[in-house]
Amino acid sequence: MNWKRIGTGILRITGLRICIASLVPMVTAAIMAYNQTLRFPVKWVLLSFAGILLIETGKHCLNDIVDYRSGVDLSIEPDKATPYSGGKKVLTEHLLTVKEAAVIGAVFLTLAAVIGVAIALHRGPLIWLFGILGVFFACAYSLPPFSLCYRGLGEIAVGITYGPLLFLGMYTVITGAIDKSAVLVSIPFGILIMNVLWINQYPDYEADLKHHKKNWVVRLGKQKSLLIYAICFIFAYCWFALLAVLTKNPLWLIAFAGIPLACSAYRTASRYYRDIPRMMKANQMTIQVYMITGLAVMTTIVLSK
Repeated sequence: MNWKRIGTGILRITGLRICIASLVPMVTAAIMAYNQTLRFPVKWVLLSFAGILLIETGKHCLNDIVDYRSGVDLSIEPDKATPYSGGKKVLTEHLLTVKEAAVIGAVFLTLAAVIGVAIALHRGPLIWLFGILGVFFACAYSLPPFSLCYRGLGEIAVGITYGPLLFLGMYTVITGAIDKSAVLVSIPFGILIMNVLWINQYPDYEADLKHHKKNWVVRLGKQKSLLIYAICFIFAYCWFALLAVLTKNPLWLIAFAGIPLACSAYRTASRYYRDIPRMMKANQMTIQVYMITGLAVMTTIVLSK
């Protein structure tokens, strides 16, 4: 057994983009919870981060296996191959075998479940709900009989997971309860990360279409899907405007710092959606919008104390 190869495969799966996707809402929730309670249970917060990273890794192992076996990842044309296409490529680039990926996925999800049980026993019964939903979405995203990402439900699952689920999960680990303000703040994170997934489906469009992976970009087509991409950006920033009104706190408008980059991402995607290598900049900018907006929300929470 080549441990160096396997280690490289695991590192590929637990890449920077995975960490960013989950860290942004979790760190924001932790800051919000601390500001409201002045409590910060370091051990449980760190275990929560570790548990989510394990779930993420397990989920991507399962996703790569399903897409590899269905033929999707093997059908990516060379001119469509980008860092955002074809999953993590640990199987197509022979960093892991299917069996190794399955074992790693099972082990990581089991470890995450153990951590989740420990947190739930010490931080309150609500954690059971978040933990069970987290593992469910990780498995159901790709695996039958649910196969959410093949049935046009993957985008919603990602939006729920990286918005309310992660945000409220971390918030509850610290506070022991769910607060209406936390629910409201969690929503735009789900919308913006859903947009990251949305634009990342463009490079895989032809392969997904060929192998009946019926996500919404495949269902609507590349051109019509751009409208939803724009609407998601608009909705997210209108939500921050609504927060400013509801809380009578104009600092929520700091989140508008992401709007110029969101506009650039949309213009790039609209212009180059048929030219995937040139469109790749839109993928990058969509992730950056998510990060900038997250930092802006963190700033708002700190300044609003």
